[in-house]
Amino acid sequence: LSGLDPAQPYFQDTPIEVRLDKSDAAFVDVIHTDTAPTIPFLGFGMSTPVGHIDFYPNGGVQMPGCGKNPVSQIVDIDGIWEGNRDFMACNHLRSYKYYSDSIIYPDGFLGYACDSYDSFEKGKCFPCPEGGCPNMGHYADRYKDKIKSDILKVYLNTGEARDFPLWRYKVTVTLAGTSTAQGFVNVALYGSGGNTKQYQITRGTLKPSNTYTAYIDANVNVGDVTKVKFLWNNNVVNPGLPKLGASTITVEVGQTR
Repeated sequence: LSGLDPAQPYFQDTPIEVRLDKSDAAFVDVIHTDTAPTIPFLGFGMSTPVGHIDFYPNGGVQMPGCGKNPVSQIVDIDGIWEGNRDFMACNHLRSYKYYSDSIIYPDGFLGYACDSYDSFEKGKCFPCPEGGCPNMGHYADRYKDKIKSDILKVYLNTGEARDFPLWRYKVTVTLAGTSTAQGFVNVALYGSGGNTKQYQITRGTLKPSNTYTAYIDANVNVGDVTKVKFLWNNNVVNPGLPKLGASTITVEVGQTR
């Protein structure tokens, strides 16, 4: 049984006979996408974990792409009627759009069990444990025999428009060079499954021999990594024309560690 942002008003914190609960089926997975308080923020979905696995994409409160103005919603999504409806209840309705996308992406929407979204964003729950991570949506039940706790809260990020799934990588770059510079470092991944855009690893003071780490959520599963593209650039005019390179770049995949 899959709960798609189960309702908050009149249902949150009520007895289990009234609301969705893990006792309702052999396996209950829940996607929470609109958990802000109903008053004063008009959140429609409950924040309380009520399933065997509770997924909180993007933290469960504000979904990427839902901050757009009504005109952008109408143009970007599915026409005037659905565009207006999505603008009014965009976060709430993201739950079924994520589920719909999950059907055609068996390897997508990988979630990481974590104490909080903040811990997830800082990489404290990366990579997956040896038993792997659950996939939010249609294939969540593949994880049902691996659950070892009464409450399993799982976090992940999504894109702001279809296609929604993202794949998380940990990228660590050690710089090489002779002098410190100001600027930014970008990295793109190339692999058997496709290539990513450039993602910023760090910005500011760049020191040779220093190591910089970032967690990137790519819109493609690159598969086996075959190449990494490194780019750095000044963000200030530097007459000394400093040169920087990468002595090592390490890419860690969340699912396979």
